[in-house]
Amino acid sequence: MGAREQDRGIEQIKRLGRYVFVRRFVTLCCVFMSALLQAFVIRVFVNPANLLSGGFTGLAILIDRITQLFGVSFPTSLGMIALNVPVALLVWRSISRRFVIFSMLQVFLASAFLQFCPFEPLLNNTILCVLFGGVLNGIAISVALKSGASTAGTDFIALMVSNKTGRTIWQQVFVFNCIILCIFGTIFGWEHAAYSIIFQFLSTKTIDSFYRRYERVTLQITTAHPAEILEVYNKTFHHGSTCFDAYGGYSGNPMTFIVSVISSYECDDAIRLIRHIDPHAVINVTKSEDFIGNFHRAPADEPLPTEVDDTPDVDPVIGLADSLADNLAGAIRTGAEYSASKAKRAEHSLLQAPSEVRQAAETAIEHLEHRK
Repeated sequence: MGAREQDRGIEQIKRLGRYVFVRRFVTLCCVFMSALLQAFVIRVFVNPANLLSGGFTGLAILIDRITQLFGVSFPTSLGMIALNVPVALLVWRSISRRFVIFSMLQVFLASAFLQFCPFEPLLNNTILCVLFGGVLNGIAISVALKSGASTAGTDFIALMVSNKTGRTIWQQVFVFNCIILCIFGTIFGWEHAAYSIIFQFLSTKTIDSFYRRYERVTLQITTAHPAEILEVYNKTFHHGSTCFDAYGGYSGNPMTFIVSVISSYECDDAIRLIRHIDPHAVINVTKSEDFIGNFHRAPADEPLPTEVDDTPDVDPVIGLADSLADNLAGAIRTGAEYSASKAKRAEHSLLQAPSEVRQAAETAIEHLEHRK
């Protein structure tokens, strides 16, 4: 296979990613992998080394261990669900519903894997558990984030703030985790709490290394076809730009110098788009330390950056969730109506019964109320 045919094949694969069902399938697979890896880390590294993972998962583990001190157990798998459901309801309107649905799916899958997958410890060294577990835990979270989902909990809150401000708060999340770990250290000992802090530091740094959605870069484009590039660039990425008249230092031909700030995760797509329109365009990419002004932020729930032109008005995932919600509400409403109808029929039958039967029923009801 020649280089041109190979490039054409890669381009066709990338074009598939512009279809909605492919994106949903990619997200579903990544959510499955993330949940499985997260459960693996907890079973193989966190629990054997008596560590505490971060976020609401760590809080669920802490609750489980505290309840065990009193002779009862509130399983971590159940705690993950109980803690994350209220947060999902809180951010339901701040983050897209599709994002919340896939994130909660990750939580339910991780909970199921924790309950039913018999992962066995691999290492007997606490330091090695901290190192490998911390990195793998960060990868598990990053896989979910990059696919258009999350591991819920503090991830929900962090992304909600990031969507509104454009800034990451992973350092604040790390501080929150340290507070939880201080409580853990006070109760169960500071040595394991210290190891857990290192574990969380490695996880946070791994996330920062793999998930760079909110970093920005500056594109400096020199082209002889500015009108064509700006028309497609503005339509596709919705970012503003500034243009200058220039000329080629070597050729002396008139050129246009375009400067635009764009998210780092969109950068590769933008370069491919510009080079497709003008194969001779010169593009310089520099990291932007800060940016002041209006900045378009694409939705955080898409695994690929370029917008999908053929996305239906009603997303299939949202349509399924709405259908399930409507069916559940209908079942509850039908059950309530049936109970009310049954109560009315019973009351009607009682009123038409002989006086001795009515008196006996009233006596029984008074006796039951007295027992309550």
